[in-house]
Formats: sequence, C-alpha cells, structure tokens
Amino acid sequence: MSNKDQPLWQPSAERIAAANITDFARRAEARWGLSLPDYEALHGWSVEHPEQFWTSVWEYGGVIGERGETVLVDGERMPGAKWFPEARLNFAQNLLRSRDERDALVFWGEDRVKNRMSHGELYRRVAQFAAALREQGVGKGDRVAAYMPNMPETVVAMLAAASIGAIFTSASPDFGVQGVLDRFGQTEPKVLIACDGYYYNGKVVDCLDKLAEVAARLPSLKRVVVVPYVHAQHELSAIAHARMLADFVAPHHAETEIAFEPLPFDHPLYIMYSSGTTGVPKCIVHCAGGALLQHLKEHKLHGDVKPGDRVFYFTTCGWMMWNWLVSGLAAEATLLLYDGSPFAGGNRVLFDYADAEGMTHFGTSAKFIDACAKFDLKPRETHSLASVRALMSTGSPLVPEGFDYVYREIKADLQLSSISGGTDIISCFVLGCPVLPVWRGEIQCRGLGMAVDVWDDEGRPVRGEKGELVCTKPFPVMPIGFWNDADGAKYRAAYFERFENVWCHGDFCEITAHGGLIIYGRSDATLNPGGVRIGTAEIYRQVEKLEEVVESLVIGQDWQGDVRVVLFVKLREGLVLDDELVRRIRQTIRDNTTPRHVPAKVLQVADIPRTKSGKIVELAVRNVVHGQPVKNIEALANPEALAHFRDRAELAG
Repeated sequence: MSNKDQPLWQPSAERIAAANITDFARRAEARWGLSLPDYEALHGWSVEHPEQFWTSVWEYGGVIGERGETVLVDGERMPGAKWFPEARLNFAQNLLRSRDERDALVFWGEDRVKNRMSHGELYRRVAQFAAALREQGVGKGDRVAAYMPNMPETVVAMLAAASIGAIFTSASPDFGVQGVLDRFGQTEPKVLIACDGYYYNGKVVDCLDKLAEVAARLPSLKRVVVVPYVHAQHELSAIAHARMLADFVAPHHAETEIAFEPLPFDHPLYIMYSSGTTGVPKCIVHCAGGALLQHLKEHKLHGDVKPGDRVFYFTTCGWMMWNWLVSGLAAEATLLLYDGSPFAGGNRVLFDYADAEGMTHFGTSAKFIDACAKFDLKPRETHSLASVRALMSTGSPLVPEGFDYVYREIKADLQLSSISGGTDIISCFVLGCPVLPVWRGEIQCRGLGMAVDVWDDEGRPVRGEKGELVCTKPFPVMPIGFWNDADGAKYRAAYFERFENVWCHGDFCEITAHGGLIIYGRSDATLNPGGVRIGTAEIYRQVEKLEEVVESLVIGQDWQGDVRVVLFVKLREGLVLDDELVRRIRQTIRDNTTPRHVPAKVLQVADIPRTKSGKIVELAVRNVVHGQPVKNIEALANPEALAHFRDRAELAG
C-alpha cells in the first residue's frame, strides 16, 4: 500500500522540461509579459485573462483559419458570452492537416478485423464522401447521422460533413430502434450512414433489420449509406433510400480536393445526446470553434500529445469520448480505433493492441480498470507497454484502489489521469497534467481556462469539504444551445437554475489540499439519510473491495418520512448472499466511512442496469423501487436488468 503522504507518481525533471505545457507557459510568459512559475499560476492566469489564454491556445494549436481581432464579447454572461465573433475556420480542415502516408487511423474490430488508413488516404476518402454528400443536397446546417461502430468510415463521414458545414450526430449500433429514433427523430438527418452489423465477444450481431425499421421511420432521410463490416453479401431492398458505401462514392472517385467552407467560430458542429434515462434525450449542440480549441488544449497541454503519438480511447460512437478522440488528429496524432468487447481475446485484446501499435495514450473507463483487477490481470507481467506514457480513465470516479492497481499491475511509470466532464461540454472540467504528481484517489487538476470551483448550498466556495462542482466563468466549449429550444429555456434550466450566471454541473465533489479533485458521484444520485449528503461512490469503493462482489448499485429509498440506504450487489458467479457476507459488507462500510453510510438493506441482484456508455443508472433503479416509470428504457444497454429491482418484498418492510 502506498504512503498517503507521497504521490503515486512524480514526473521526472526531463519529462517536465519536455512537456508541451512547459513550452506553452514559456511562450505565454514572453507573449504577455508574465511570470508563470507553476501550474497554479498558469491556471490562475488562464481564468483571470481568458482573452490572452485562448488566443495563446489558438496560436499554440496552430489553428487554421482567420482569428479576427475580438476574442470575447459579453464575457460576464452565462449563457450569452460570444467567443471569437469575427473568426472564420473549418473544423475538418484543422483535422486534415497532413496528406502524407503515415498512419492516420488504425482499426481493430476485436481480434477479427485489422486495417489502417494513411493521412493521404483519409483526405481522399473525405473528399469523395463530401462530394457525394453535396450531390445529395447536403449543405450548411443540414444533419448527417451515423449509426456506426468506432471505425474509420465513421471518422470519414464526420469530417466530410464538417467540411461542408453540416452538423454531425451519432449513435452506436447497439442502440435499439426506439433509442435511435428518440435521438435522430428529433434532429432530422438528411443522410444516415450505418453498418451492416458488428462483432461483440466473438459473435456477429446483424444490424440490417433494425436499420430498415429506422429508415422507414425517419421521414427526413434522403439517403442511407450502408458500410460493409461483417457481411460479404448485402440485400438492401427492404431499407428505404439505401446504397452501399462504394456505390454512394463511386461517381466521385476522381475527387482529390476538399472545398472547406470557412464558417463562424460558433457554427454548429455536433449534436450530442444526454443519456436519456429520465426522459427523451436532450439534444446538446456544440460549436466547431469551441470543440476545436478545447480539444487542442486537452490533447496537447493536459495529455501532452505530440506529433506522431498514438492515441487510443475505448469508446463507442454513442459517447462523447469518440468526439474527443477524433480531435487528436488536430494534434497530429495517429488514432487507434477499436470496436467490440474490451475483454475479447482472453481479456488481453486492449493490452495486445497497446503493444502491437506502440500506443502512447491508453484511454479507458474506471469500470474497465476495476474489472481488470477483479480478473486478477497483471499486464506488467504479460505485456511490455513500453510505449504507454499516459493512462486516462473516465465514465465514473476511479477509486483509490484503482489507482493502486494501475501502478502495481499495469505500469509504474505513467501519468494516470482520471478525467471528468461530460457530454454537456464534450470535454473535461477536471483532468490530468503531465507536470504534476498523481495523488492516490485524486483527479490531478482543474482544466486550464475553466473557472472550476466547489460550492456549498449557499453558493460559498469550500475546500476540503464536499459540495457542487461549478464553473463561474464562460468557456468556449459551452453548448451553443439545445436543439428545438428556441428561447433557451431548457438550456438554462439544465445548468443555470441552481446558481445564477454560474454553470452547475451536477457532480458532488471536493477540492483537495493538493489542488486536485475527488468526485463522489452525481448530485442527483446523492443519498440523504437523516439529511446528510453522501456520495454513492463512497459506498461503491468500500463494497467493491470485497472479493465476492463484482459490482454494486446504491439508492436512497423513501422510508417513514426519511431516506434509508439500500445496496444491491452483483456477486461472482455461483455465490449467494448470506448473512455472513451481509455482515462483512456492512462492517467494511462502517469501518471505512461513517455509520450513516451503512445500508439498511443489502440485496442480491443478477445484473446491474447501465447506459450504453457503461454508467450505472441509480435514478432509473430508484424509480423502479418507488413504483415510478422509467421514461427511456432505450437509453439502457441492458434494460431487462431493471426487473431484478421491481416489487422486491424485502423493500416493503
């Protein structure tokens, strides 16, 4: 076990000197006449002088486009601030900087499919696809949707849409028909690109029947483009407006140039969707300039991504980490794309990929790290991982034991970045920093240019205490609004109702003595026994230490005028929850937290429901336990799991 007074990892002097963020700070000092001796000073300048900071990010990121003179108008308004109002740029042009034959995209479909695409080939494919989109009448502001795995053709479609000024929106092929219609039905795409199927855990999953139903129920569609992945032969007669990808682009094979549309900074680029577990998903609109600047900052400064680095994130196209990953092209990285189960190939496939392709940045989820520990994997013994400099984790809080596992069993010398933000900002509020130490259980720092704070219920900043994650000043990657929300009422209600003119994110967290952060869970899932707020992650951390427990879910049940804590556990196969295990679970929680954290009820379930991006859904379970409807079952990866929580006799007494 680590000494809590010592960091788990400290960057070497050589690594600090060579870091992009060090170079950026020296340039900023010279450019603006500053002294920025450490990260705290750099962060302070970035939020106190946003015009200087974001100008420096534009310059350091080598943004292609016209910046204009004005950086920020109405900089005190949230929402309402306008960034770079005179700028003209094209997002796709900034990602297609190179046309050489080095790898741009490498793709593994489990251990079944492997291919790669050079920068030159990527540019040519985008040119052809963009010309085909224009032939369909796609123009600025039209929507192009993808119902696709995380594969090269998805990146091509996004870049082609962005080059024209169309808005790209995506869902992963594991979504059911209603889940797709709940999303694309609101945003009304003109063109849909979809796969014929996908691989998961060694099995072929066909998508053509679902695609036929989706196409029939989206009246906005003019064309459905089918990408071959798992089938050799295709019968498309049942799918309205369908063409195979090769036929769609065939008339444009001679295209070698892209007519990039110069667009305003706040031109819409992506429509993202909230998880939709409490109703029809919100459609969050993100702008091209904001996404580009924020992602350049996060890749180059916080991730220390350098030209030629090989960046991987395990994600589907239904999660914002896909959009984040693709922006690595603007930082001149090679993207390592993967689709399928992260535990294919005897649980080793992602580590195999890291070694085979010289992965420098390994992005995954806290649940993956926890599962690796439960499987007792020891990648440091089975794999080299010599190229891996950074390991990033998101999706849920990474518990301190997860930090221990990474440094003990994966690799001792790497930057472990627990990162957190969300679909709402298509990026991070808090994340890693290559020149700072990693402390056990802590996210390293607040993001540059992000005026992140933690407030109590009265709106006062707190340190070393739990409170609400807020951002007190505007930032370029704030959504430009929600789709079909003309007066902005839904947008304001989502983030600005709690504190006026301040973004309230809905995370329950704490700023530590090191300047890092600990996230205890979502505020709306926070437990309130006896009126004391408890973050769900505090309980998960203790329960999931136990060998017998695979994972858990905790809710607050309304009970006799108060709230009682109810814990559900999924156990290892073949195990049954008995009184002795219940006693040990309660004792472990009591010994390591407080008596208020101890659950009144501990119940066994066969499965835990989660969203498509792997997040457990406490609110949906809470609704089921209280006999209330779950409004959007389609948002769940395994909706059948909710049945395990319904009408439990144990919860009636």
